[in-house]
Amino acid sequence: MNLAIDIGNSRVKAAVFEGDECISLTVFDRGKIISEIKKITSEHNIFNGIISNVAALSNIKWVQLNKILNFQVVSSASKVPFKNTYQTPKTLGVDRIALVAAAVAKFPKQHVLVIDAGTCITYDFVTQEAAYLGGAISPGIKMRYQSLHTFTANLPLLDIFESHNFIGTTTEESIIAGVLTGVQKEIKGFIEDYQQKYLDLTVVLTGGDTKFLSKQFKSSIFANQNFLLEGLNEILKFNAEK
Repeated sequence: MNLAIDIGNSRVKAAVFEGDECISLTVFDRGKIISEIKKITSEHNIFNGIISNVAALSNIKWVQLNKILNFQVVSSASKVPFKNTYQTPKTLGVDRIALVAAAVAKFPKQHVLVIDAGTCITYDFVTQEAAYLGGAISPGIKMRYQSLHTFTANLPLLDIFESHNFIGTTTEESIIAGVLTGVQKEIKGFIEDYQQKYLDLTVVLTGGDTKFLSKQFKSSIFANQNFLLEGLNEILKFNAEK
């Protein structure tokens, strides 16, 4: 079995895979990573492990983790199942690398646009020839709320993911309409731009805000909150075959 770990700013997601199937998913605070990984490895027969975003760990915790299991760390130097044509590969986030690996594995010989809606909204495009071209990065929903509060004198800090009217009749409603409608229009615009150039386009929506955003778009978009973890598993499998 494989263990894939994605370390976020505050939380960690850990998934146990048997082949392509995720048989266990655990989400916990970053401070509990050692105890939780010990628990997972005691409950499952883990042979291989992979971690993304290791920079979030202290050296002490990294040493402790490697005593539990010899983890592979995703980096720009990792061997991946696609051709990376990004002009600055060393600056490409490991989360984006994992997402593209998942896209190639789950949707072979297809043009795929992966939209990861989290702290930032990232757009990553891979061709049907498994060539990663690049994409875009923009602020996520919470970041937009935060920036309006931080860089103005009087606007409140909101954390709302439901909008009933694109015309705000109060200041709070106006902020909500501006942020949520803006994100929806942005994503829709990106999809339409890619569709004009790549007619047979598969769109995958993932990330922390998937549940909210997936309701705003057509059912033809594949929503998968665990797409990054699946990509980590694909990288692990790809390297095991080498």
